[in-house]
Amino acid sequence: MPFNRPIPESKSRPKSNSGIGALVQAEKLMQIALLLPSSACIGWLLGAWADRHFHQSWIGIAGALFGGVSGLIYVIRLAQAAVKDSEIEDQAESENEKESPKTKP
Repeated sequence: MPFNRPIPESKSRPKSNSGIGALVQAEKLMQIALLLPSSACIGWLLGAWADRHFHQSWIGIAGALFGGVSGLIYVIRLAQAAVKDSEIEDQAESENEKESPKTKP
């Protein structure tokens, strides 16, 4: 189910000078790095369980493939959202620079 923000943000986010922004960015990268292998592993485990339950031998492979594909789709969506957020931040920064020109002494 896609996530849509109900109310668009009209105000730009304040840029924090602390390390919180760096930690948030690192968390996003860790999420992307762990998501794909874990989704394939979970699909494989569920498929192995279904193999034993239904006395088949192909469901484990199908579960691993399904988990890998679904993880890849989610990673692509996360990457697109990160690119969109960075574009919005770049626009807000350029608008702030236009509004407050630097004065020279």
